[in-house]
Amino acid sequence: MTASKGRRERKLPIQQLCILAICRFAEPIASTSLFPYLPEMIESFGIPQSDIGKWAGLATAVFSLSQACLGIAWGRFSDIYGRKPAILLGLASTMITSLMWGFSKSLPMAIVSRALAGAGNGNVGIIRTTVAEMVPFKELQPRAFSIMPLVWNVGSIFGPTIGGALANPLNVQPGEEIKNPSLFERFPYALPNIVSACFFAIGITVGILYLEETLETLQDHRDYGRVLGDKLTAFVKSTSIKVEEVLHLRESRPAQAEAEPLLKPTEDEENGLPLETKEPPPPPPSFREVMTRQSILNLVVYALLAMHTMAYDQLLPVYMQYPSVYSGSPYATPPGSDSNPLKFAGGFTLDHFRIGLVSTCYGVFGMLIQFFIFPPVARRLGILYCLKWCVCVFPITYFIMPFTALLPTQRAQVGACFAVMMVKCFCGIFAYPCSTILITNSASSLRVLGTLNGLATSVAAIGRAAGPAVGGTIFTIGVKRGYVIAPWWTFSAVSIIAAIPVFWLVEGEGFGGDDEVSDEEEEILEVEALEGEAENAGKAGPILLPNKHQTEEEEEEAYGGVGGLLSRTNTASSAALSEDESANATPTASRRNSQGHALSRRSSRRVMRRMSIPLGMGSQGISRRYSSNLGQSFGSAGSYNGN
Repeated sequence: MTASKGRRERKLPIQQLCILAICRFAEPIASTSLFPYLPEMIESFGIPQSDIGKWAGLATAVFSLSQACLGIAWGRFSDIYGRKPAILLGLASTMITSLMWGFSKSLPMAIVSRALAGAGNGNVGIIRTTVAEMVPFKELQPRAFSIMPLVWNVGSIFGPTIGGALANPLNVQPGEEIKNPSLFERFPYALPNIVSACFFAIGITVGILYLEETLETLQDHRDYGRVLGDKLTAFVKSTSIKVEEVLHLRESRPAQAEAEPLLKPTEDEENGLPLETKEPPPPPPSFREVMTRQSILNLVVYALLAMHTMAYDQLLPVYMQYPSVYSGSPYATPPGSDSNPLKFAGGFTLDHFRIGLVSTCYGVFGMLIQFFIFPPVARRLGILYCLKWCVCVFPITYFIMPFTALLPTQRAQVGACFAVMMVKCFCGIFAYPCSTILITNSASSLRVLGTLNGLATSVAAIGRAAGPAVGGTIFTIGVKRGYVIAPWWTFSAVSIIAAIPVFWLVEGEGFGGDDEVSDEEEEILEVEALEGEAENAGKAGPILLPNKHQTEEEEEEAYGGVGGLLSRTNTASSAALSEDESANATPTASRRNSQGHALSRRSSRRVMRRMSIPLGMGSQGISRRYSSNLGQSFGSAGSYNGN
């Protein structure tokens, strides 16, 4: 490793994170845009109304199942060929399979396109790894790791809107025969996917031209996409300068001779220090190191949480589209048709446009909770305490949901359903990041953290596959027999089971270390040091010969440390103190010396930095360990858990 790489500047790579966000933005749009029109599209394939739930659940489950099966293979591909090729191939695959889904004319073709979409994209774990390689400094990771989940949630707002507004624009009825049909009469659900493909094309183009490779072994390889991107950028800049000069918006400047050498000496060469040597990689962790008791419990909780929440999100549009109990439809079972008060089957009879509108409001509400409510509440009450409350509320929301179909008007039905959805959304926004933080803190060491997070991604994908498949099948069986409560009460039972291991969890301490200085302590020490400097400025004294502590502080100042800040008053003195005089030093000076040692106790060459606060976390000082762990998962729970 070169010296320049070994001494990377400690700041967020804003440009690269923005480029990665642009690449990522199309995925939540494609993933969530199909939910509003999914039941109607399956019905257009000639599927009976009572069987829509089963096939809708299967279409959702096959995506997650394929993703779980090939997620490890995609990770291995990125380790060999680089993060950038893996991300771009995943985006291209999702773009093609989205178009296949939109142009599907039969149920088998639709199912195959969803399976290929899941198998061809492993970007969930690869993008997390890319962010970790872009930002290796722990004090900057909270803000960096909060960006991609926020991008997913913003895309989850636009996705249902695009799907609900653009699907079936010519209002083609299922089974309707049209002579000489136009493109969107023949493929009524292609338009939302064409729009998604445009977003994918933008993301792929930006990624090819400007995304940097973060895999260390491939960073020295020539990237022709970046070369082309640099040339395009230089061309645009030179053209804009010439246009401004022609329009007299800029003064023309003569070409200046090059004043600096082509090859600049590195920082280590300037200071006469040897270049850092690359340490050999440690051996891979054993299975026993990864799978501790707390890690296993957290993985079980995470998988069950993904199972019942994803099943709920998938079944919700099917339930809203199903005929009302008062519609007189042969597929609906009105209340009172039997002596059993629980025997009824119906929904809200909503079309895809109104389902998309409800889903968009659901996403907006979730983003507001995630941004403004979750950080202060979780910081005040604690991660484990919030998770316990959430898992206790989930069963209640699932238990109540089917009874919203019994309200007399459609407006009342939708209003009550939306109120229950908001309670579930609130719990989901809290439960996912809390569970992710607990998984992170349950790792036995940092070297097993990547493997543990990979396992968490796999078990969550399995849960997301099993939940919609089971829920859709039970919904189909239930409505045929007149019991729409069957799937919802099944989700309630699963959530009760999922709540049991939560009460055995223990909140880990994380990896920040208790010996690190908090933000409040740093600010107090800096203020006190500056006050001491102002008090002692201008005082005369004997000339002081440099001692050992001054030498260390000057060396620390040369590397950007804070020792020089706290030792300026020493340079203002002009006399040497005897041992007796130094023993009678003022308390202020003694306190200042002890503060200087506290701030430089780790290493004189290590740069102390103030912790970055995750988006929406506010400006209060919190400990490094707590803010780091909280920020790594802040925002990781969207309405559809895609991040």
